[in-house]
Amino acid sequence: KKSEVSEVTTKADIKPKSMHRAKIWSDDVENLYRFQQAGYRDEVEYKQVKQVDKVECWPETGFVKKLQRRDNTFYYYNRQRECEDKDVHKVKVYVY
Repeated sequence: KKSEVSEVTTKADIKPKSMHRAKIWSDDVENLYRFQQAGYRDEVEYKQVKQVDKVECWPETGFVKKLQRRDNTFYYYNRQRECEDKDVHKVKVYVY
């Protein structure tokens, strides 16, 4: 059982080196906004916590379509942009 625990901690040890705030909107900022709304740092953390290989995205835009929060409720997102200009500066961009 101890080896399982150490495997999990090494996987979860992928930590960002630094963080800055987004200045302008982009596709990446849009997806980060969606992950952060659902309570995750970014796609890396979401995949670690939820143990999934890929995230469901809209084929037309590539934006995240659906995320499961830590309390197991779901967030569903539109095809179009949801992160408004006034919210762009709130988005945290992590550097690995």
